[in-house]
Amino acid sequence: MSGDHLRGQLHDGETALGTLQIFDSPQVAESIGVAGMDFVVFDQEHGPLTAETTLPLTMAAERGGAAPLVRVRRNSPAEIQRALDVGAGVQIPQIESASDAERAVSAARFDPVGSRGLSQYVRAGGYVGGPEYTDRQNEEQPVVLQVEGERGVENVDEILAVDGFDVLFLGPYDLSQSFGVPGEIRHERVQEAMKHVVERAEATGTVVGAFADDVGIARELVDLGVQYVMLSVDAPIFVDAVRDSVAEITR
Repeated sequence: MSGDHLRGQLHDGETALGTLQIFDSPQVAESIGVAGMDFVVFDQEHGPLTAETTLPLTMAAERGGAAPLVRVRRNSPAEIQRALDVGAGVQIPQIESASDAERAVSAARFDPVGSRGLSQYVRAGGYVGGPEYTDRQNEEQPVVLQVEGERGVENVDEILAVDGFDVLFLGPYDLSQSFGVPGEIRHERVQEAMKHVVERAEATGTVVGAFADDVGIARELVDLGVQYVMLSVDAPIFVDAVRDSVAEITR
């Protein structure tokens, strides 16, 4: 799946299911799509992946059928540009205000929407670019903004008023940290904040995304109105599957 297909899927009101990847393995990236997921987010923020290792992962994800995105380390034009240049969409952390959102969109979109640095001789441009390259990138690559703190929740209306992004993503673990209950993602304050953001986003027609530890939470998020569902991380998915197999065989 391409980023353009993922954007269309979300804007048509469909649910998209994906996961985070921290393994530096093209086979894992490819298998995520083969297994039927719609997207995979390569985690440069909390995982060990880099711009260099993300390039073959992006190729593999596309071959497997999952739209590739990169969660960059910070809201930085250089970080965002490098992720997009390899041909992936981008997921940008720690958006707390309209100015944060505007800076992220500006870095992720070409003129007239933003001021992304331009070299058309990159993978995203097919290595040769062309007159339609910048417009095509603006139209096709998904831009996801992460609201992960109390300040971002308080400023959600002004963030939603910014044009040029596709998904407003909620990070429950960082929200729990921000509210002084680290790791307690089921805490009342965290749940209320997430519901509030979803309601405000729905009022503006903005797609909402969120992280789910397991299938049960993912179903709850879908019922809440979340369309871009990030189900767990490749490492715990693998560890849990192996652990369950060991327990089943050795019991």
